[in-house]
Amino acid sequence: MNVRIEPRQLSGIVTPPPSKSLAHRLLLAAALAAGTSTIRNLAFSEDIEATLRCMAQFRCQWRWQSEDTLQVQGCINQEHDRRGLLRFDCGESGSTLRFLIPIALALGGGGVFTGRGRLMERPQEPYFQIFDRMGITHTLERESQGAGEKVLTIQGNLQPGEYRLPGNVSSQFFTGLLMALPLLDGLSVVVSTTKLESAPYISMTMGVLEQCGISVRYSPALNSFGVCPGIYCPFDAAVEADWSQAAFWYAAIALGSGLRLRGLNAHSAQGDAAVLSLHQKLSRSGDVAIDLTDCPDLLPPLAVMAAVREGSTRFTGAARLRLKESDRLTTVRDLLLDLGGFADEGPDSLTVHGVSRLTGGTVDGANDHRIVMAAAIAATRCERPVVILGAEAVKKSYPSFWEHYEHLGGDVRVL
Repeated sequence: MNVRIEPRQLSGIVTPPPSKSLAHRLLLAAALAAGTSTIRNLAFSEDIEATLRCMAQFRCQWRWQSEDTLQVQGCINQEHDRRGLLRFDCGESGSTLRFLIPIALALGGGGVFTGRGRLMERPQEPYFQIFDRMGITHTLERESQGAGEKVLTIQGNLQPGEYRLPGNVSSQFFTGLLMALPLLDGLSVVVSTTKLESAPYISMTMGVLEQCGISVRYSPALNSFGVCPGIYCPFDAAVEADWSQAAFWYAAIALGSGLRLRGLNAHSAQGDAAVLSLHQKLSRSGDVAIDLTDCPDLLPPLAVMAAVREGSTRFTGAARLRLKESDRLTTVRDLLLDLGGFADEGPDSLTVHGVSRLTGGTVDGANDHRIVMAAAIAATRCERPVVILGAEAVKKSYPSFWEHYEHLGGDVRVL
């Protein structure tokens, strides 16, 4: 789907959708619990659908109590078929894939993992290095049938012990292990061999585990996590609003729109809550530097904020953004250039040089939900219309984005 947006400021009140990051964790914790859990304020998206689809492979069952409330019957007491590896279709969800790999090893001796887009190209080396030491086999091959997508097959037994992996690739590897290791029958330790990046996401994971009665202790001195075996307890929880998506509406405010946001937790463990202070930082003129180590997903909306401010903004700590749904250092730069902005990229950085105005133009959404949303927000400050190619990509995380955009006064026409 391609859309044409007429330049227009937005106004009104908007509630961001529920946090996708928190929802993934709560859904998996509910699936692993010995009983029935209730998850409220849950929004359906392609990524959440992927996690639900994979949970079903463990014979986890659920039913919708209302439009946004899901009741989940945990699978931990179910008998699992060990005669063959389960198959997990992870869609384009990196969280689903990386969280499920160690859980599948703990519950079913491994699995066959498939995905779409760039998902199966994203690195899994931190897991592979651990598996090689433990004798767990892993192969990544192209299917001979269908579209020839890559298939990852992992088989073996996850054992209690020490797990060492780098902390500068993705926090998702740590979350996967922290959720899987309590299912084993002994103590385990997860050690970060480098400085831990995206640490707030791991704090979110630990908060969910604590809510389920699972004991994980972090040692700053050792840069490690101690994990005790335990039984996941069922729970009742609500998914808080998503700061990652709220960031786009904050970008619209920075570009002149009169919006008010509601439903957000100012004390959230979400790393992207940093947008609140970074938005204030970018409201002032002058050259600034912003380290994205703990909040890499904020680059697209922050870059749009920076595009029309007085001064240059250098974003660092961003190498991992090359491994997302698109190479976001390149696609964000291209977005700004296509709309009359000015930016240049480095190996792990992006520098945005503020201009007095954006002209408009055509943006390739690059099958990346955050690039599409960033382009739509940038359109509010353009002189001419903006055409976005592949605008349907928002379904991955924020299916109601275009509905909200139009409700706030945006002029969107499907071409």
